[in-house]
Amino acid sequence: MIGAVNPWAFHPHPEVWLLVGGLVGAYVYMVVRVGPQAVRPGQPIVTRRQLMAATSGFLLLWAASDWPIHDIGENYLYSVHMVQHMVLSYFMPPLLLLAMPEWMARLLVGKGRTYSVVQWFTRPVVAAVIFNLVVMVTHVPVVVNHSVEIGPLHYSLHLLLVLTSLLMWMPVCGPLPELRISAGAKMIYLFAQSVVPTVPAGWLTFAEGAVYKSYLRAPVRVWNLSVTDDQQLAGVIMKIGGSVFLWTIVVVMFFTRFAKNWEEDNSYRRRIPDSEIVGHDEKTLTFDEVTRAFETTPAPAETE
Repeated sequence: MIGAVNPWAFHPHPEVWLLVGGLVGAYVYMVVRVGPQAVRPGQPIVTRRQLMAATSGFLLLWAASDWPIHDIGENYLYSVHMVQHMVLSYFMPPLLLLAMPEWMARLLVGKGRTYSVVQWFTRPVVAAVIFNLVVMVTHVPVVVNHSVEIGPLHYSLHLLLVLTSLLMWMPVCGPLPELRISAGAKMIYLFAQSVVPTVPAGWLTFAEGAVYKSYLRAPVRVWNLSVTDDQQLAGVIMKIGGSVFLWTIVVVMFFTRFAKNWEEDNSYRRRIPDSEIVGHDEKTLTFDEVTRAFETTPAPAETE
């Protein structure tokens, strides 16, 4: 039909390309130009794992911010908008933190006031409260309705979400060891993070009628989803998607950290100390030393 709206029509977003390209360029510059002077001779500037995390993180940032996810999520389906938020808050931030070597983080943060500010904001309780407060605010209907209509507000909210997500993930997988918490605390921390989003998720799942009026004005219903079905699907994605992701991390951490120790502590196999293994003595005795030891040692007294 002539004049029909095509929700899948390509729309370029040069601001996204510049943002992602700038971040990639800055990362490459730090690794290539700054890294050789920042690490000691013989130490790797960046590991293969960090490069893989950087590539995955930047790709997720680009995919979530560009066509078609951005266009469909902003103009047609709130469920796609929710997928965008999940990527920007749960999947992408930990990858970018894992991609950052410790030397790079220390150069960016420094040792003065900036470090003190980062240290305070990355305390588990502070980071969790700030992150979840932003999550709650970004799902308030008046905020969503205005962000869909005002582009700068939309990107500003996404920037705020990413920054607070980085704070939330710093105690778990941040590049600075002194800011990370213990393995047991990480599991409790991540489990708590999965509880708070259930409030807006449950509200969206069981709400009747359109919660976000801006999506009522969509010229086309993508995949024939009604506004109510769309927001209920968004609630399911928010509740199940985030919870499954966080719980999966908790389970993996438990088995890699504690199950291995439990197996070693309860094994029936005898563990031979290193001192009993040939070749692991602190000092090898010579024949002369053994002979002198016998000569200087008095013979035991005979008993009747």
